[in-house]
Amino acid sequence: MTSPNAPAPSIDGAALLDEVEAFHRRFNIFPSEGAYVAVTLWDAHAHLLDSFDSTPRIAFLSPEPGSGKSRALEIVETLVPHSMAAVAASASALFRSVSGIDGERPTIVFDEIDTVFGPKAGENEQLRGFLNAGHRRGRLMYRCVGDGANQTVQGFPSYAAVAMAGLGSLPDTILTRSVIIRMRKRAPNETVEPYRERTNEHQGHALRDRLAEWADTVRDSIAGAWPDMPEGVTDRPADVWEPLLAVADAVGGHWPERARLACVELVRAAQDNSDTSLGVRLLTDLRDHVFNGADRAPTAVILDRLNGLEDAPWGDLNGKPLDSRRLSRMLKDYTRADNQPIKARNMRTATGLLKGYYAADLRDAWMRYCPPPLPPLPASATSATSATPDAEPLLTSVNA
Repeated sequence: MTSPNAPAPSIDGAALLDEVEAFHRRFNIFPSEGAYVAVTLWDAHAHLLDSFDSTPRIAFLSPEPGSGKSRALEIVETLVPHSMAAVAASASALFRSVSGIDGERPTIVFDEIDTVFGPKAGENEQLRGFLNAGHRRGRLMYRCVGDGANQTVQGFPSYAAVAMAGLGSLPDTILTRSVIIRMRKRAPNETVEPYRERTNEHQGHALRDRLAEWADTVRDSIAGAWPDMPEGVTDRPADVWEPLLAVADAVGGHWPERARLACVELVRAAQDNSDTSLGVRLLTDLRDHVFNGADRAPTAVILDRLNGLEDAPWGDLNGKPLDSRRLSRMLKDYTRADNQPIKARNMRTATGLLKGYYAADLRDAWMRYCPPPLPPLPASATSATSATPDAEPLLTSVNA
């Protein structure tokens, strides 16, 4: 017989997360190893919300139906605390739910999010505001309550974990607060186990209850954790990944290393898919695909390289390729370190005197506006999104 004063048996957090990941693998085909890691860590972090300053949203997105988004959300729903399905829920219903129905804060599971923010759905600013504010602990949504002249302003808590699934994309303000899993249709050689709610749901709930028990054992220690970020992950991406890396460090084993590989992989993928402004895209492409270590480049070479980039807008800007006049106009919107506009300058090359741009003039704008380049993934990392080597410098240093 166990003594009532005996300490509770320790829980092997790493082994438990291995089981959660294996449960996902039975029913979900994710696009990469990093996606399995991220989703598993997200499930666990939902049990520890008050230990963190923020909670990342997780978004399962795909360009076409039938890509496994809803199934992924269904499995997440069995593993998180107090799940609340929120298809077509209003912003008012959600922030009142987060304020405490039956005294419990829900984990919001929002399928078909494209019907809320898609091209035919309007702006839905209240819901966008709720999802944005609820990313950060302590943020309130203020509303008038009462009747007629007796209304008063009341603040409603908005901090809650949110998992979403939908077609297409989401507003940028939500994407930057999210771990993004870009789902795909299963290939003919990819198979999953059929999910049967009557037999499989209770298996997920059993893992959910064990996650809750584990969370109780690490709640105090994880609240003071400040996990080390991979090189190049800063600002909003660091806010998104901090809780997930803290969970990985708390469980130990192979999870800290896998979590950081997943972080770099998915942050890079999010940057590659982000709809940045055309000016920032120009600066980034100049840095990464044109100069790439060179100290100068003639305008003609810059245009040839930019207009030849695949998956870039430069070859077709309203039916015309980027030319020197538009390049000059776009770059003049940004300044050098001395606060002067970036302009083409004369440069002497082996073929004579040409107009072009100097890396020294662009460096301050690169630092201020462009996302930092992330380190390459190790060759040993098993990922569907493999790192591609940088292109050779187009133009090496030239003596003036």
